[in-house]
Amino acid sequence: MASSLNYFSIPQRADKARLTNSLPTYSSAVQEKMHRHTRSLSWTVPVSVPIPGVRTRRLRLFMPNPIRMQQLGLSRFGRRRGPLILCLLLIASLCTFFSFARRFGPEEKQWTPNFGESSTLVFGREDIQRIWKWEIASGHYPSKREIPEQVGLTAPPLNPALPPRKVPTIPSRFRPPPGPVATTTRGDGPRRVYLDVHSQPPNVAYPPRPVPGSVADLDIIMEQCDFSQNKYVRDCLEVLRLGAGLDNGNRLRRGKIDEWKYIFTEQDRENFTEPAQISLANVIAPRPVESAGIQDPNAGLAKKRGVEWEPPLPLRPTLQHIPYSSLPSHCDPENPRLFHMFWTGPFTDKPYLALLSFLFTQNLGLHLKEDPEPNVCRPEFWLWINPGPAASVPNPSALTDMYEQLKTNPWAAPFLHPRFKDVIKFKLWNTTDQLDGIPELKDEWRELKETLFNSGGHIINVPAERSKSAEVSATVESDNSTDTAAAPKLSSTSGDKSDEDDMLNRTGSKSSSSYDRLSVILSDMARFVLCHRFGGIYLDADTIFLRDWEELWGWKGSFAYRWSRLEKYNTAVLRMNKNSALGSFLFRTALKNGLDFHPMTVSRYTKDAHLEGLLLRLPDALFDSAWLNTEAFQRERPPQPYFTEFADFFNTPTQNSAAPHALGFEGFFRGAYSYHFHNFWWKPFDSSRNWPDLGPKFSAGEKAARAAAIPDVEPEEWVDRVVDDKRDLDWATVLKRTFEAYIRGERPNMYGEWLQW
Repeated sequence: MASSLNYFSIPQRADKARLTNSLPTYSSAVQEKMHRHTRSLSWTVPVSVPIPGVRTRRLRLFMPNPIRMQQLGLSRFGRRRGPLILCLLLIASLCTFFSFARRFGPEEKQWTPNFGESSTLVFGREDIQRIWKWEIASGHYPSKREIPEQVGLTAPPLNPALPPRKVPTIPSRFRPPPGPVATTTRGDGPRRVYLDVHSQPPNVAYPPRPVPGSVADLDIIMEQCDFSQNKYVRDCLEVLRLGAGLDNGNRLRRGKIDEWKYIFTEQDRENFTEPAQISLANVIAPRPVESAGIQDPNAGLAKKRGVEWEPPLPLRPTLQHIPYSSLPSHCDPENPRLFHMFWTGPFTDKPYLALLSFLFTQNLGLHLKEDPEPNVCRPEFWLWINPGPAASVPNPSALTDMYEQLKTNPWAAPFLHPRFKDVIKFKLWNTTDQLDGIPELKDEWRELKETLFNSGGHIINVPAERSKSAEVSATVESDNSTDTAAAPKLSSTSGDKSDEDDMLNRTGSKSSSSYDRLSVILSDMARFVLCHRFGGIYLDADTIFLRDWEELWGWKGSFAYRWSRLEKYNTAVLRMNKNSALGSFLFRTALKNGLDFHPMTVSRYTKDAHLEGLLLRLPDALFDSAWLNTEAFQRERPPQPYFTEFADFFNTPTQNSAAPHALGFEGFFRGAYSYHFHNFWWKPFDSSRNWPDLGPKFSAGEKAARAAAIPDVEPEEWVDRVVDDKRDLDWATVLKRTFEAYIRGERPNMYGEWLQW
């Protein structure tokens, strides 16, 4: 009887009944059958899937058991209706999930599911070819990277931004058949001399300033830093450090670093012209598709549905590429050195630190008692302020109000000092004026007012009383002028406090739950508007400069950087040439796609038109070195510092909190051009001293901000004591205090230059 009970007993767990060869064992066929039947009755089954970027581990997920679902459907609804009802239930579950995700998800993370992306292309092949030719002829393509074969160029265009190189003559028997497509350019520009930049003894305490007019070879940087080629951020930063001499006397590498030299100067070109023979590397494209005896010039291009091809794109005459050494002055009017930044609402510590880092790193000549050196083109920082909510329009006294508020704001007032008036300029943003200043938009953008706030297809509708005010504008532009005496006024179109935190009335993000999405969408468009109208480089307000950008100004092509692991753009850093063919294309394409300037959508614009090469997608190591680590990539060989999330910048984990104070500014992503801390507008950089600390010249603003930060202590009774400071300083705190010490005159900037008052 006992044996009979054992024979029909409930089977044990399979993992306990296994041999050393990992195969399950059963005492009988009945036991095996019952075990399999038990598994089939389970509602879930484990599924192991690979983790992208992690080869040694797999993710275990529990999915619904299809066998169990099928049994339930057959037993309750029959063979015919069971599968149909189950499918309907599955579709309803998915729709419910997406509805709840959109309804209750954080505003900054809401998204629209995209089941297949349609084409955005509105220009034919002839226009695409004209855009390529214009940019190359104007010196905006100083690259050896290939032109996509889909562009269909029949001859390699002359490239004045590349040096000549001899191409071997191709014997006739090896020449390609008729109808080739050129994928290379013919260099016809000045010769390049690559520099070995390093500090010379005994002046090795600080790195040298970049050579005026030097250029960064972004082709070499792509070779050393491209994530798609399995390059590590850590290795990329070392190349950037050594190639620019930022190791300043602490070089540990021995031997030649020729492969890591990425900075060059342009000299007079050599006395020969490259032969016109076509390179063997050129690709033979398929012949155009013929229809009824008529060739289709746009064969292979996917046009946007429901629209006709755009008429020929008007382009201004091509520009002349002039090396820095041949310019009549040290500032090229066609390539102005302007940094743009967009800010909405009251001035806070975020643009404050961005401006301090600009003064600390860029070649502004502030250390000179007289005029800056004559052979240097000083960059300017234009901070564009939208004084009210993104959907509002400035009132007629908006400019006066803006400067009055800046003067009384302790975070902003220091930058109105005459010492900074030539390098930092505050500008009033006016959406109507700016859009009317774009020739490609001015006659048609008003027809799209309902989709003006469009981000990745997610459109925020503005009420009619708000949108109609877009017809009113206050056209004002001014340099820094403090001769104003008007009382501050709000620029919002509504004064109802109960509605202040409404999306349409927000002026900045005060927390993760009150994200100012409307201003973010407006800034997506503003960066392209500013770069196309004025030229220069746009930076998001959550950006901190880490080194001189001289070599990036020398590269006259357009660029943004990579969206982490994805081959998409992040336009937190955007370089474009003013009134360029690429800019005209982007605005006309955006106009036909709902004025959507979200980085993901811009990636589609350039990809669909095969223009990605004209807006170079740089590795994020240059501007966003922590991004890959925060998404669990390259954690086996991270850079210094090592952040697993962006919040580590503000609250450095305890186990790593000795590094910021010990290493200082020099230990923070050394080699990168900037750091992007990804929002966190509501977190202070220095929780213990959340006020501007710039010394006696700016003491009035400091006292006001300190009184607001410490309301329980009377300003006259406050004593500055080290024991009251935070014991472990975070990285954000260390950077803020480093920049402030330079303004106070207590330490030099990163290049050893002292600011004397």
